[in-house]
Amino acid sequence: MRILLWHGYLLGGTGSNVYTRALAREWSRAGHDVVVFCQERHPDVYDVGGAEVVRPDIGGLLPVFVLDRYEGLEARLLQDLTREERERYVERNAAALRARLPADLVFANHVLLGAPVGLAGGAPFVVKAHGSELEYSMRGNDELAAWGAETLAHAEAVVVGSAHIRGVLEDVVGHVDGVHEVPPGVDVDEFRPQERGQALERLLMEARADPANPGNANERLPDDGNAEHFAAFFATDEPTVLYFGKLLFNKGVHLLLDAMRELDARAVIVGFGDYRAELEHAAPERVLFTGPLEHRHLVHLLPLADVVAVPSIFPEAFGMVAAEAAAAGVPPLVARHSGLAEIAAGLETTYPAEFRPLTSFARGDAGDLAAKLGELLALAAETRRELGAAARRAAVERWSWSSVAERLLSLHLR
Repeated sequence: MRILLWHGYLLGGTGSNVYTRALAREWSRAGHDVVVFCQERHPDVYDVGGAEVVRPDIGGLLPVFVLDRYEGLEARLLQDLTREERERYVERNAAALRARLPADLVFANHVLLGAPVGLAGGAPFVVKAHGSELEYSMRGNDELAAWGAETLAHAEAVVVGSAHIRGVLEDVVGHVDGVHEVPPGVDVDEFRPQERGQALERLLMEARADPANPGNANERLPDDGNAEHFAAFFATDEPTVLYFGKLLFNKGVHLLLDAMRELDARAVIVGFGDYRAELEHAAPERVLFTGPLEHRHLVHLLPLADVVAVPSIFPEAFGMVAAEAAAAGVPPLVARHSGLAEIAAGLETTYPAEFRPLTSFARGDAGDLAAKLGELLALAAETRRELGAAARRAAVERWSWSSVAERLLSLHLR
């Protein structure tokens, strides 16, 4: 099967970027002819299987849902673009798709601008709603909501990652036919338990291979000196909490820092974003900030943590971070709301009954977060390993990428 996979953004750093490259890799490995359309300037650093990566000429203006910096592009909020600018962007991407036809399927990420691009491409298309466009750009914007509804009506299928996002989609654009819930996935071969000494050795090796970032001037690169910082930080084996994701207010990292003040434990904070400076200023002692890390780092950093915290206060489409932690055998503790609540529910199916309350905490409640972290960190090491093994079983059974990729193609083949 020939598949055109349209994304529009990068191949690393955020959930939809990871989602795109994982699908490209799995579909390519399954023998399909895959072409990925995105704005990634360094695709060679990512494993996309045998997929071809195409970077459409979009004229320098990139519609986004959260403002970030993009090399060589001007990022502007989707809702701030004129109609002409939006239509020009759609047509430039659709022209790139049409140049690669014929295809059996166009799989387009994001209701906007994925559905308009898919429709203008002229081939059968499926749309994946990621939540970010719905919450950050389309909600409350009648023009964008109407455009989304109009173009989704032409899709073969619409994919949502959770029941929560199905509800958000209906709230924002109204009723949509042909909606299917397929949760995102995690690479359960890449994210897996490791012995501590081996994990630290490999983490240091990956950190030493990082490009130079003098003064941490490039927020999208790992911090300079991470190898030395990791070596010093993990020289002792102490209770450790890990956060990785964007450093935005909505991600609730400030709640985690508040909770850490109540605990005899330390924390590692991984990510980039406009809230980093404020978080660093507010952080208690024994908190290490690393800047953004890629999967090649995280697969070795996760086994060095005792708990992964996911404290978002804003609705999440899914909980990729929590699923990756679970696959690595590290118990995740998530805020119980939106798609994160579905992660908690999945973990509860494999946890012993007495530990099921330790999958989640009350949204926005730093006290409850501190209490649950305290309970998890107080468990005997062997008990926590058993809990991590139960978390991994949930990840393998529910969220492996191979099963996700197969389920998505089955929607088209029906």
